[in-house]
Amino acid sequence: MTESNPPDWARWIAMDEDGSWWCYQAEPHQHDCGWYENEVGRSQKLAVSEPVRNWRSSLKRVERR
Repeated sequence: MTESNPPDWARWIAMDEDGSWWCYQAEPHQHDCGWYENEVGRSQKLAVSEPVRNWRSSLKRVERR
């Protein structure tokens, strides 16, 4: 599973400062070095890639067709 192939329940994906990609069922909150679930729904680590400076801009809604 990768950031381009999250589980069916995932509605959001984001990268942490260390390059870890996570998916979230509910929109996550940002903290100093990453994102965290807001105590509603599930979260799951998807992959690790090369960290990028603009990780704070990585939060994306998962589009389902």
